[in-house]
Amino acid sequence: MPMRFICLPVVFLLLTGCAGTRFDEGHSETVLPLNRAWVDGQQVEYITTDISDLTMAKALGVNYVPRLAEAVPAPGQRSLLERVYKFAHNEQISIFQSAPSPTGGDNKEKNYSPLWRMVMVQWHQPERRRELTSEEALLAAEEKGEISLSITRIVVNCPITRSVDRLPLQGVR
Repeated sequence: MPMRFICLPVVFLLLTGCAGTRFDEGHSETVLPLNRAWVDGQQVEYITTDISDLTMAKALGVNYVPRLAEAVPAPGQRSLLERVYKFAHNEQISIFQSAPSPTGGDNKEKNYSPLWRMVMVQWHQPERRRELTSEEALLAAEEKGEISLSITRIVVNCPITRSVDRLPLQGVR
């Protein structure tokens, strides 16, 4: 049998190893907690699978992946990380910098990444807090001295499953 007939199926299997292969289709399912966040005044839905902080990983019941912190770039270097703004006392849902649009293979948002560098948000006067629904509103509140932002080295993997266009990823129910 010619070598090319043996190599082609092997190459095909290697290329499709993670893409679209389903285990026990129709009989196996993974259910993960769904979260919501703000992006540009609209809510998106996402899941959290991994985080570089041990305490948060245990609290959330997700994978502790300290190597994720290695994605934090040196000052002045380009990064694949987007920012997620997390409120220190869970006063509201988080704010993401970007989201895929539309969700799935036709995404046109080149800045979107499911890897987020956590920025903690602290209200200076908690009694005067209000819901912030975009990065623009958050940065305006910082400029007015209403909040402080603290950039951490915590990296979290939070893929968006349903975006502002309200179309979910294939298979999401």
